[in-house]
Amino acid sequence: MTSHDDTTGRQPEPYDLIGVGIGPFNLSLAALADRADTVGALFLDARPEFRWHPGMLVDGARMQVPFLADLVSLVDPTNPWSFLNYLREQQRLFPFYFSERFQLPRREYEHYCRWAADRLPNCRFDSPVDAVHWDADRRQYRVHAAGRTYPARNLVLGVGTEPARPAAFTALRDHPAVLHSADYLTLRQKLDRARDITVVGSGQSGAEVFLDLLRRHAGDGTRVRWLTRTRALAPMEYSKLGLEQFTPDYTRYFHGLPEPVRDALVPAQWQLHKAASAETLAEIHDHLYERTVGRPIDAEPVEILPGTAVTETAPGPGGGIELHCRHADSGRRHSVRTDAVVLATGYRAVRPALLDPIAELIDWDEQGRYRVDLDHRVATRPELTGGLYVQNAELHTHGVGTPDLGLGAHRAAVILNAVAGKTLHPLPHRTAWTTFAPEPATAPVLPRPQEGNERAAAGR
Repeated sequence: MTSHDDTTGRQPEPYDLIGVGIGPFNLSLAALADRADTVGALFLDARPEFRWHPGMLVDGARMQVPFLADLVSLVDPTNPWSFLNYLREQQRLFPFYFSERFQLPRREYEHYCRWAADRLPNCRFDSPVDAVHWDADRRQYRVHAAGRTYPARNLVLGVGTEPARPAAFTALRDHPAVLHSADYLTLRQKLDRARDITVVGSGQSGAEVFLDLLRRHAGDGTRVRWLTRTRALAPMEYSKLGLEQFTPDYTRYFHGLPEPVRDALVPAQWQLHKAASAETLAEIHDHLYERTVGRPIDAEPVEILPGTAVTETAPGPGGGIELHCRHADSGRRHSVRTDAVVLATGYRAVRPALLDPIAELIDWDEQGRYRVDLDHRVATRPELTGGLYVQNAELHTHGVGTPDLGLGAHRAAVILNAVAGKTLHPLPHRTAWTTFAPEPATAPVLPRPQEGNERAAAGR
């Protein structure tokens, strides 16, 4: 077989799959593919090394999923790229055992992923993918990265999501005192001189940023404000049966729903994937309670305003910021003057520019989104016969479990099995106690008239 990196001038043998982007999801696929001798895989990333949300590695922040939601364990717990094997190599098994915490510190999860990414031979960093072309004659992709061209039969996009900025903040697009939570730790020093800071967004990132600012500015007179559109700071759904909506069973159920139903369901399920953890909300309350011992509640310069939407923004006089707000229940409008804003407003999937050369070969839906089947393969025109798969770009087709790390290994195994054309990793048929929809009703089989007469005669 010709080498994938043949330098003799011969046409190199194509990879079975090339993954673009090395985040946790493609890293999971890389870890599972590492043990699949029959699948040649390569993963490319533009960054010099693995990084995972570096702007939100706040001290004390923990994962919202158990440690078994690592790169491989929920598919193959014997895999050497498991979190437990990472602990073994780090000589931390006993400390982890005595910590008695199912959820990892976020910093440790990021370190675990870097440990795997640094050692997996199929991962290459400093390799930005510029463009992808389809070679119809050879029936393979041509992936152009860092001055080289790699052939591949299948492509897996794991390019991640981008910080989302609400339209109301368009006027402050380049304002130096407005930053997204994705850059919070990196740019936090820009907030040091602000005496009034507003956090926008009710999810886990918003709660963690608000708590961190409370701790950093305790007693220095800085006003810290938290604005959320949600009517209440309700915690994330974390009941055991409620979490079954993060199972492959629910994914299959969701995928089978009509598109309008799916589009209406996702925003209605915000408490499953966009709320803050009950633990973080409790820490905020405990911190404020202790700060006000012997003092009235309103003695502290702290504001929490749920049910409040920012409708318009503008630079204020003297470098400040004006937020025009509307209260959902009362309809009352008011303005907020602040020195700085942290937008904890989530992330959104975007179409990567590297797909431009093959964009016309992709079968987009009416809203310009991927059409994705249960194997996470994107629908394409008949002339594009190579598999195009996506990770964390199918929220509209696969539901709230799409960005959840707990389903990462399962999705990677589904894709790997599809690429291999056989079952490399057996996957469970049933993963939830919940039946998400009744079985279709079937009409009873009635005997034909002559059969009824014959049976009646036989019975006499």
